Amino acid sequence: MEIKRLHPGKRLSETAIHNGTVYLAGQVADDTTGDIAGQTREVLGHIDRLLLEAGSDKSAILMCQIFVRNIDDFAGMNAVYDEWVAAGNAPPRATVEAKLANPAGLVEIVVTAAQI
Repeated sequence: MEIKRLHPGKRLSETAIHNGTVYLAGQVADDTTGDIAGQTREVLGHIDRLLLEAGSDKSAILMCQIFVRNIDDFAGMNAVYDEWVAAGNAPPRATVEAKLANPAGLVEIVVTAAQI
């Protein structure tokens, strides 16, 4: 029962893989000067990169959890997400307004995916 961790750190690993399932840590934008569209685009790019490294991609996402600092940004986040999500493979998803750890961050996204 092997657990593989990618990019492990003192506090968290960016990715854990177990039994063909890929678990990503919450992904946030490095550049928090951008608006909700820019931050969402960057976060989705992090997700694409980490899933590829783990032997998966966005078409295999099993669950997506999205946290937005301000629910007024919901439409802006969705506009970017809708362009990104794999056609015909939109995963189950939850979106909530939340106080994020970095006050400059506007969005954090957590996904679980199958390896393909």
